[in-house]
Amino acid sequence: MSDDVWASLADRFVDGAYATVKGQVRTYVLHHQLMEHLTEPPGTVLDVGGGAGHQSLPLARAGYEVTLLDPSPAMLAKAEQKLASEAPKVRDRVRLVQARGEDAAEATSGQRFEAVLCHGVLMYVDHPGPLITSLCRCAASGGIVSVMALNARTLAVRPALERRWADALQAFESTGERGVLGVDTRADTVEELAELFRADEVEAVAWYGVWLFSDWLDLAATEEVSAVAAVELQASRRDPYRQLSRVFHLVGRKADA
Repeated sequence: MSDDVWASLADRFVDGAYATVKGQVRTYVLHHQLMEHLTEPPGTVLDVGGGAGHQSLPLARAGYEVTLLDPSPAMLAKAEQKLASEAPKVRDRVRLVQARGEDAAEATSGQRFEAVLCHGVLMYVDHPGPLITSLCRCAASGGIVSVMALNARTLAVRPALERRWADALQAFESTGERGVLGVDTRADTVEELAELFRADEVEAVAWYGVWLFSDWLDLAATEEVSAVAAVELQASRRDPYRQLSRVFHLVGRKADA
């Protein structure tokens, strides 16, 4: 029996969730936020839990050398499929590694990267500390660490908008929820993750929202994605909108040696 817990979810996650307006908005918004902190290409990027490469491939197209690390053979197979349709020069910039995020330093032979990404992974681990330490360990001096996590302060919004009032009331005191893929997820706050960063010599420098309007609305695939994404990008950078986002994006920078 396979121990790949994502094997049964890979198709729904990659071909379903990422193909929606919400999924396309996530990729667009995170990419533009990242580009505000990355050095000019070429540079080295480690995408921990990078799945099928939705965040990695745009960076590889932009000229970055990307290592996509994921524990799931099924997700890496999806990444290989997507890579096959890319130009040879883009394929040459991407390396696929099968490993847990907590083992990233060993799996990459101790390489230090100018950017270490971990988007949409923390909500699936019981405790964020070991994974955060691993991410920070892989970052080069002066490099960035970028995480996307479920926002613990907005867990009541979805059940309330779905008129699940008892669930909404309980969510005010919850630390997680059942996600859209039917998997239990855990939530964090910006302050908690920033403190974990600091313990590993990474200083939080910026945080953003990711989804606001496109998360609460049922947008069809025919919606004008570019228009939705432009609004979400603005909301992600402004208070109070970013505070209401379903997930948040935290960027830190490792101290110079």
